[in-house]
Amino acid sequence: MNENTLGLSPDLIAYLHANSPREPEILAQLRAETASLPASRMQIAPEQGQFMAWLVTLIGAKRTLDIGVFTGYSALVVALALPDDGQVIACDRDPQSTTIARRYWQAAGVADKIDLQLAPALDTLDRLLADQQQNSFDFAFIDADKCNYANYYDRCLQLVRSGGVIAIDNVLWSGRVADANDTDKRTAAIRAFNAQLQSDDRIDLSLLPIADGLTLARKR
Repeated sequence: MNENTLGLSPDLIAYLHANSPREPEILAQLRAETASLPASRMQIAPEQGQFMAWLVTLIGAKRTLDIGVFTGYSALVVALALPDDGQVIACDRDPQSTTIARRYWQAAGVADKIDLQLAPALDTLDRLLADQQQNSFDFAFIDADKCNYANYYDRCLQLVRSGGVIAIDNVLWSGRVADANDTDKRTAAIRAFNAQLQSDDRIDLSLLPIADGLTLARKR
């Protein structure tokens, strides 16, 4: 929803980008190409990508989920941070945007780490559960249709191991979640989802005001 961290001035965003992200050239190129697309606002911010890579490295992740691929930045930034035998199962249903993703994954030399599933994400997650893959993933990133956030979270909580992390994007929704007059169904869904996680005693929770709001849920 928002390519830069919500509420920061342009000068402060420029300072942040000059002093924090160590963005590999291949990621910068992907971000630049994505910026030319009509749906470019779906692109995550570079500071968010760097944070996710740092987190994946910190927890020693090897198996991860990426729900909502778009042009592939989040899957790529995670794949680059994984060890050689790491894997990202990437879920999307758009063959057009994921064609761009595949091109950059190949150029970055990590295509063999990313298993793209072109199907409704819930179908893919349910198949993983049917295949008895509960508690076998270290990290999951959710950035897809907002009205299904609770459903994606439910599946990911089963698939992620104890001590693993689920990261959920757009939880501040450009500030609209705090506007009582905003009755859009996506806004309402994110509000309800945020409230659900706040009272979920199966996780340790932190909602961070980075980019468009990023929730981290660590499975207990």
